[in-house]
Amino acid sequence: MKRLIVAAVLLLFGTVMANAQLIFEKSEYVNRREKLMAQIPDGVAIFRGASLSDGVSQFFQYNNMMYFSGLEIPDVILMVDGVTKTSTLFMTITESGAKNEGISMDLVNDPERFTGIEKVLPYDQFTSVLTSAVRESRVIYTLFKADELIGEVSGEKSNSERKLMTENEWDGRLSRELQFVRKLHEKFPAAVVKDCSSIVSDLRKIKSIAEIDIMREAGRIGVKAHIAFMKATGVNVKEKRLASLFQYTCKSEDAQEIAYATIIMSGENMPFGHYNRYNRTLKDGDFVILDAGPAYKYYSVDISTSMPANGKFTPKQRELYDIAYAIRNVCITSYKPGITLGQVGQNVKKYLTDNGYNPDENRFSGFIRFGGYNHSIGMAVHDGMGTFLGSDEVLREGFVFACDINMIYPEIEIGIRLEDTVLITKDGCELLSAGLPRSSKEVENTMKRSK
Repeated sequence: MKRLIVAAVLLLFGTVMANAQLIFEKSEYVNRREKLMAQIPDGVAIFRGASLSDGVSQFFQYNNMMYFSGLEIPDVILMVDGVTKTSTLFMTITESGAKNEGISMDLVNDPERFTGIEKVLPYDQFTSVLTSAVRESRVIYTLFKADELIGEVSGEKSNSERKLMTENEWDGRLSRELQFVRKLHEKFPAAVVKDCSSIVSDLRKIKSIAEIDIMREAGRIGVKAHIAFMKATGVNVKEKRLASLFQYTCKSEDAQEIAYATIIMSGENMPFGHYNRYNRTLKDGDFVILDAGPAYKYYSVDISTSMPANGKFTPKQRELYDIAYAIRNVCITSYKPGITLGQVGQNVKKYLTDNGYNPDENRFSGFIRFGGYNHSIGMAVHDGMGTFLGSDEVLREGFVFACDINMIYPEIEIGIRLEDTVLITKDGCELLSAGLPRSSKEVENTMKRSK
């Protein structure tokens, strides 16, 4: 009987611990903060978590708070001190508030055990602790660019807030981040306040093994949802039904959310790269682009597939699809550590020349310049706090990005978009979106089996 009681207690304790576990092991978060400390030896970095939204929307944390702490708790502040090499978490949450959000009290009562954060203080002590740090002449680092929730992109969000709020004569508000910067200057006029957006972006750029495992699973979910969409596509099928199917498939495979508004382009909407109204019913002869991906454990993938609505390519559709597919293959076989995006582009140029195409045509210019690269991918689908890589960017192991072969012909309502999430590995690359029907024959076979 005693053994049974001990086993039950251990099982219960293990269950509580499992419920309190974060996405990554403690060492992952400690390592990230240590790398940040090395970049700010003269100061402290401050990150503020998200607040509960109005209404009954599900709570999601800001990406950078998740990156450095893993804590999905509302209204927390993290201070990372590059001088003392310690971190402090400021938080206050009631037991009922925690349980309402599904937060383990084990985590609330002892966050250090899971995060490695050395100090945990009540939220209302933040001002006094920061005042003491500033008195010791430490620089204050914080984000000047927008932090992101799931489905948001820092650079794009910052630009939108600037145009719609700050530069709007009938508004004039600063962003959440810049308002905090203003408050810091008001409270500590002698302090030096610096932007750490680019530092954080550089840290997030190269993914760890643990991050790659998460993104690989996100890719599996995304591929399954794309194939479900492809099999359901047909004449007289509503785009709204297809969009709903994609989201259902992602969430049924444990995705938190979709990484961005699902994009479906067809017919007269083909030229509009982020079209998401889902207001058409597919017709015979339509060509369809699906650009969509899931967010899984705060990491995203970006995938695009293209297909004839009736499941059979016309000669013209096949011609345009096959050249895009060939360019994609040149890029993917070229990616490896040490090569530049421009060098990948030169491989594309050689392929086009060798196969009788004119590489000076406008439709090929972007692929030659950037080697199929479009944007970084990670916690945000356009990762990197708004930075964009040039043609001289040298690829490094652990870098994840979109190879996006996007060729739109609006005058004939045909668009080809073949987008993969690519990981640079030690010897080449891995497609985190592997398993998709990609050749025109594979697309037709997939659609045929579902009819």
